[in-house]
Amino acid sequence: MPGTNAARNLITSLVIGAGGTVFSNANAHIGAGDSSTAFAATQTDLQASTNKFRQPMDATYPLIATNVLTFRSTFATGDANFAWNEWAVFNAAVAGSMMNRLVESNGTKTNTYGQSGCLI
Repeated sequence: MPGTNAARNLITSLVIGAGGTVFSNANAHIGAGDSSTAFAATQTDLQASTNKFRQPMDATYPLIATNVLTFRSTFATGDANFAWNEWAVFNAAVAGSMMNRLVESNGTKTNTYGQSGCLI
């Protein structure tokens, strides 16, 4: 999944001890939106104008095993009921840094319970 310039800059700051917000269970969110705008590394948020939603991590996520970083969020029945054409991982509920963004049609979520995961 393509990474953003913001993620690159944050990782660099964390590596040299210059500070920043980590993508921990307390901070990380998966966001979904309905925009099909192509990815650009300069983007800092989902591109949907109104139909976008961020959900915090499930307990014990993110986790790393066998060189795979996994983020997982559970979306309640009333959350994010629109076409999921883009999704990303963030380190905050609002604003913050967007680690990556993937543009692909994942269908339309209706008023049902669902989980979303991201493997990096």
